[in-house]
Amino acid sequence: MKEIKHFINGEYVESASGKLFDNVNPANGQVIAKIHEAGEAEVDAAVKAARAALKGPWGRMTVAERTEILHRVAAGISARFDEFLEAECLDTGKPKSLASHIDIPRGAANFSVFADLVKNVPTEAFEMATPDGTGALNYGVRRPKGVIGVISPWNLPLLLMTWKVGPALACGNTVVVKPSEETPTTTALLGEVMNAAGVPAGVYNVVHGFGGNSAGAFLTAHPDVDAYTFTGETGTGETIMRAAAKGVRQVSLELGGKNAGIVFADCDLDKAIEGTLRSAFANCGQVCLGTERVYVERSIFDEFVARLKAGAEALVIGPPDDASSNFGPLVSLKHREKVLSYYQQAVDDGATVVTGGGVPEMPAHLAGGAWVQPTIWTGLADNSVVVTEEIFGPCCHIRPFDREEEAIELANSLPYGLASAIWTENASRAHRVAGQIEAGIVWVNSWFLRDLRTAFGGSKQSGIGREGGVHSLEFYTELKNICVKL
Repeated sequence: MKEIKHFINGEYVESASGKLFDNVNPANGQVIAKIHEAGEAEVDAAVKAARAALKGPWGRMTVAERTEILHRVAAGISARFDEFLEAECLDTGKPKSLASHIDIPRGAANFSVFADLVKNVPTEAFEMATPDGTGALNYGVRRPKGVIGVISPWNLPLLLMTWKVGPALACGNTVVVKPSEETPTTTALLGEVMNAAGVPAGVYNVVHGFGGNSAGAFLTAHPDVDAYTFTGETGTGETIMRAAAKGVRQVSLELGGKNAGIVFADCDLDKAIEGTLRSAFANCGQVCLGTERVYVERSIFDEFVARLKAGAEALVIGPPDDASSNFGPLVSLKHREKVLSYYQQAVDDGATVVTGGGVPEMPAHLAGGAWVQPTIWTGLADNSVVVTEEIFGPCCHIRPFDREEEAIELANSLPYGLASAIWTENASRAHRVAGQIEAGIVWVNSWFLRDLRTAFGGSKQSGIGREGGVHSLEFYTELKNICVKL
């Protein structure tokens, strides 16, 4: 049985406790590897290695030297594309057609994009008068923040981990990564690429385990970690924020959402259907930016529901290596229990089940997988938990609206504010409505269209801080002002 070990100070190491847990293929329920669980000793060793690396060769490198290495990391991921793809799909169950176009290429790009960006970001300089008439010069310099604790999620394991590690390393920091216990493989595999690219030992460290009383808790409690970045559910973000308050460590949190899509009658309906299908069902609905609430202008409501139903029922459910499939399983049987509980709650609350609502029939060799049907509801009250709580599954509720103001009010009615999508061909309406939506990112006539130079993050209970472009550099560096008396 394959074992997935920690990566500490440039080497793969076992847990001193000997504790192992299962890595399960969600497509068939079979155990594919054993994962070493970190205790306090492994986490402490990783943090100490990261701290030492700051004072070693990594800390003495120029920006040009550091970014050259990061470009080699990106090239190393691309050179082992098939290996990363296989590992990612075994961990998540997602179709290779999806992971090969998004997860792996973007995972590599996160190193090269931020390597280029960090070389071209200015700070500031000011001349000031002084009473003696000689003046003074103030100028800003960026310095690494230190050791960064990276806690990454299971839905886009490589992409969202490198989205944090790429800019952190570009800015000269070192990292200790705690990947999700569900999807550890590509994070561990990246250690080999780091070594081959010439990343000094201790710069990139990985510890495996769970949250409470395991690697996650030990990492967030460690006093020698300078900042934390996390993507995941709001409750876990609150826990990390409380832990980081001791020692006044900074946090960047991209948290849960219950994202709204607004479809106006003047939209291009073909675009709106295609975009909403992706936003509701891509990656089996396991996308933080996905659309679980859809508000449709009443005059096109029936047609929209019928067409979205047809699109959902045309999805091809199958395992990652089936080239014809475009809809995989959920990440685990445990997560399926959660999603199915909402499916049942929708029925209990009086929903009309437009399509789906259960578990599909699968061949015997896949019957143990975490399969679930893409599901659409109508008819729920606005206060139903199915409408107000994040499900993180392949489902959406569609509700009609009559006025623009009503749609805006509905979209903003929840304590989340991560993302939204607006569908209209009226340019004035697009700008007007987008400006009033309480969300960190608003798409107009598109979804998941990402320029890595732009700010990314949530408002309200969907997060704190922004990543992407210069905003990542602001989090991963300390801006120091130097004042020189002339």
